[in-house]
Amino acid sequence: MEILPDVVGPAPRIVFCGMAGAQSPRSREHRYDSPGNDFWRLMHLSGLVPRGWGPAQEGRLPELGLGTTDLVRHRGEGEVPDRHEVPELVARVEQWAPDWLAFTSKTVAAVVARHLGERRPLLGPADWTVGPAQVFCLPGSSGANRRRDYDGRPDRLSWWITLAEVAGFESSAGR
Repeated sequence: MEILPDVVGPAPRIVFCGMAGAQSPRSREHRYDSPGNDFWRLMHLSGLVPRGWGPAQEGRLPELGLGTTDLVRHRGEGEVPDRHEVPELVARVEQWAPDWLAFTSKTVAAVVARHLGERRPLLGPADWTVGPAQVFCLPGSSGANRRRDYDGRPDRLSWWITLAEVAGFESSAGR
């Protein structure tokens, strides 16, 4: 699989970071475009993007001060552990200098935290940074991530709204 190019413009406020598998056979044109993934719905309901935006508008995110990237994972074989391109991610974040780096799952945030010698984060703002970017950990937007408790909150959307608020976006949820 070819890794999707980063979608980040100048002076981003928030860059969202998921995980991409370098050896995944799945071909895709945009991030978060699989059936059942709520990323774009949560982006809209939190007021981060206008109504009607979806995977096809990913390239327009920089117009709003937003961006997307991935932590690339190379699967190990047999006894060889997976390798994650954390140093490459850190270098890109240092170059872009966003206000916030929002990990789109605890799994991704935990991999980066472990590599940087930080504690595994809970949902919400973390007490560590990646380069100049304050870290925020969001609950995964996958349809498989449906439960009753998200670190003390009943739903995923409330964490997305908190991110929009701390990043200084207008509270126009559901624009």
